Amino acid sequence: MAINIDTQDLDNYPGNVKRVTVDQESLIPTGFEGDEQILLNISTTAYSDITARTAIQDLYVSDFKTGWCKSSGFMGTKFALDASNRSLEVKIDSTTSGISDGYYRVTLAHSSGLPVDAEVIAADLEVKIRAIADLLDTADEGYRLAYLNASVEFRLGRFWIVSGSIGKYYSGSTKSSVQVRASSVTDCTDLLGFDLNTTSEDIDGVTVKEALVLTDYVAAVSGTGSITISSTIGAATNDCMLITDRTNSDYFQIDSVTDGTAITFDAAKVASSYTADVTKVQLLREQDPSADPTLWFDSIDKISRHGLKTIINQIDYSS
Repeated sequence: MAINIDTQDLDNYPGNVKRVTVDQESLIPTGFEGDEQILLNISTTAYSDITARTAIQDLYVSDFKTGWCKSSGFMGTKFALDASNRSLEVKIDSTTSGISDGYYRVTLAHSSGLPVDAEVIAADLEVKIRAIADLLDTADEGYRLAYLNASVEFRLGRFWIVSGSIGKYYSGSTKSSVQVRASSVTDCTDLLGFDLNTTSEDIDGVTVKEALVLTDYVAAVSGTGSITISSTIGAATNDCMLITDRTNSDYFQIDSVTDGTAITFDAAKVASSYTADVTKVQLLREQDPSADPTLWFDSIDKISRHGLKTIINQIDYSS
């Protein structure tokens, strides 16, 4: 059953009602090998330019993945931006132009060093990122909606910048993603916690690799310990590993690797003995402390609201 939703621009054109429809459809899209897909269709008969009578393309939602970047969460809930500390650079999806490498500068409002609530800064950051949609270089115009529909929230002590696009992938040429870097002028990434950010794209590229231990290891209080593992998992000198037989577990730093499988380490760091063929190692890598990676949209309600926003942001309400 289709749901019809009447929308208005109450600030600029109150009374001019434009209808948006949310419906569930069944169709066979290209690339699905003839398999039928059930998805959301969000559409409108309103125009993005009434004078030119420019139609707005229907939005079909079949995936929930939307890229994000979140701050470290170590910096508190109030932030003292000032004239010298108020800018950061943002890249959404696969833009390539801007200042360089697809990044565009965002310059935030400030209160001359007086602490401001994080929610106020998040709202300003969202407005400024969305405004980039109308400033994109020609090469990046295909990503207009990714900026126009971007969201920024301060949630559980962290700023979240979320791409306005929805897709199948967090990485690759058709990714939905957000990256933040320091601004070359009036930078505030360290102040807001974006100097130690986490992104969906970075986490998506992390694969937990493990291998079976092929040699016994006898615990020792000092000296050099060594094990041989069943396959190469990308381990290198100074990487860290977990060794476990599910009864005992130890963490250690690698001193050397030969042929990708012969591992040496400080024996004092591995307190337990381990038996070949019933013990494994895992190579440790950065992970998102919340999940792997966290889905921004976790309900039909949220994804539907995002779809509505995507259509509404394109409507010309002038008449």
